[in-house]
Amino acid sequence: MRSSFIALALSAMIATPIASPAFAEDFTIFAAASLKTALDEVAGEWEKTTGDKVTISYAGSGQLAKQIQQGAPADLFISAAVNWMDEVEKSGHIDASSRKDLLGNTLVLVGHGEGKTLDLATLPEALGDGKLAMGLLESVPAGQYGKQALEKLGLWDRVESHVAQADNVRAALTLVATGEAPFGIVYGSDAVAEKGVSVAATFPADSHDPIIYPAALVAGSTSTQVGAFFESLQQEPAKSVLEGQGFTVLP
Repeated sequence: MRSSFIALALSAMIATPIASPAFAEDFTIFAAASLKTALDEVAGEWEKTTGDKVTISYAGSGQLAKQIQQGAPADLFISAAVNWMDEVEKSGHIDASSRKDLLGNTLVLVGHGEGKTLDLATLPEALGDGKLAMGLLESVPAGQYGKQALEKLGLWDRVESHVAQADNVRAALTLVATGEAPFGIVYGSDAVAEKGVSVAATFPADSHDPIIYPAALVAGSTSTQVGAFFESLQQEPAKSVLEGQGFTVLP
């Protein structure tokens, strides 16, 4: 009987497929600097769950777009503006079929510390001799949105000489948080991420182009996991993390 039992057990083991462990994978994301706090948290949870290694390079969207066009190794690109994603798509460096509008945001004026709210019309007087921190006007979306809004409100000519341009929106945020600039123009999500600033005013949505974060897989990516990560950004628990940091997750 014992030999019969052993034979039966062996037969069952042979007939039952044994699940193979998933292979952990490394993939790289190029993401707008404003995403750092939220995306770091989301990626950290993904790594714990899957065993994957997620490398994220943060910078201004224009800088990242140019790096991708020059062949920098990336698997997923998340831009803070449609125009930079358009540029990368036109040059054939993204998988156009994967492109989707992922997130929305707001544009705010922040002040150093626990400041009071401000009527945007009084910004020139409130600045005095101080600086207005903004992302690079030619390549950083937050800087471009900010200039649009100031022009629409008739304030640009009065504050232009006070603008201190930073490499990306988080660098502009730091200038305000450290007190090097009394005010800065950043995203609402940046104000949530930095306790050293307060929101002095929110720019009207119609004073600038809609703030949309498009995302797409980079052409030539060989990652089998990055697509799943991409999809997870619009689902729980990543959705709650992004919304908690001030972003709007688009349908």
